[in-house]
Amino acid sequence: MRWIFLLLNAAKLGPALWSSLSIVASIWVYAQLFGWPFAVGFVGLIFVHELGHYLAAKDRGLDVGLPVFIPFVGAWISLREQPMNAETEAYIAYAGPFVGTVGAFLCLWLGREHDSTLLLALAKSGFILNLFNLIPVSPLDGGRITAVLTPRVWLLGVPCLLSVWVFWPSPMLVLVALLAAPQIIAAWRYDPAAPENRVYYGVSWRTRILWTLLYIGLVVILALLIAEVNAVMRARLS
Repeated sequence: MRWIFLLLNAAKLGPALWSSLSIVASIWVYAQLFGWPFAVGFVGLIFVHELGHYLAAKDRGLDVGLPVFIPFVGAWISLREQPMNAETEAYIAYAGPFVGTVGAFLCLWLGREHDSTLLLALAKSGFILNLFNLIPVSPLDGGRITAVLTPRVWLLGVPCLLSVWVFWPSPMLVLVALLAAPQIIAAWRYDPAAPENRVYYGVSWRTRILWTLLYIGLVVILALLIAEVNAVMRARLS
């Protein structure tokens, strides 16, 4: 009977257990390449990013699962309930890179205060991670944010991904491209007059302009922060 009791308890802890194990596994993998301090900090920044999504989904009353991590892919939260409209989806998507940027900025501030190479490296990694996630193509956060304007914006994400590939060829980009391909095809075929699209994407122009400005603003801020952390790191070497 004892083993049945243990199995039942494990089942109750299932989501939290899998989330915790995926965090530990990710830290271990990154530590083999970059060392334990950076691995812990980097996975922590990813967790902060996902925490933004999680809290935003909770704020909108959606049933959401704990984040699951996969090394070199990132992490995601599972929405057991899908957003009812594009504005809610944009809100949840935006919260990740926004909170993630705050976390990375804290690393930058502490890195400058304590003259820490580790914290500056974590800040730069966090800024790049969040900026990459803002590429306007689904399933990245940028695609889910810009869809509030129109899913056809995802077509602009194709040259963005190709540009990133030129400077940073990575297997992860191949995975993103494979996941994005069906969404890009859907964007090409998007019919704004279809009843289901009018319901889901039928938000006011004021809402669309607001999220466009918020999106562009965060992209610009991240680009400036990356330039800033680069300048700080160069100054330390000179």
